[in-house]
Amino acid sequence: MSEKKDRARELFDEGFSCSQAVFTPYAVEQGILEEKALKMSQVLGGGMSHQGLTCGAVTGALLVISLHFGRSQAEDTAAKNLTYSLAQEFCQRFFELYESINCSDLIGCSLKTPQGRELASEHDLFDKYCTGFIEDACRLLEEIIEEGYKKRS
Repeated sequence: MSEKKDRARELFDEGFSCSQAVFTPYAVEQGILEEKALKMSQVLGGGMSHQGLTCGAVTGALLVISLHFGRSQAEDTAAKNLTYSLAQEFCQRFFELYESINCSDLIGCSLKTPQGRELASEHDLFDKYCTGFIEDACRLLEEIIEEGYKKRS
């Protein structure tokens, strides 16, 4: 297991969301302070703020892809195209593993209501499922980053 994957697991075990757990170790590596990375990715937890939409492990990973390959100049269409391509590839690989990228589908429970979140906690759905999503997201992310740098060269 990579250091970043280990740190992602530690962050999740400390109580941070999937998005924070995946994004933060990679953001720190890119020079973003850990506190800032945690704050930036908080809102994506629970499938986009407990909406049950895109899994936080996925959205955290997509942010990392943008940190590595995203454009910072409007005319840099090569960076834009590469970033979208890598993000789509990441989502496809995650989907192939789990048949969804949506939080509610993945954990089998809606987090939109306090009752749904309570149900998820009572049944340990976060520990049961999210740890695996985080670890696989990190593994896939490292593959995608490596492939992206090869494509960019």
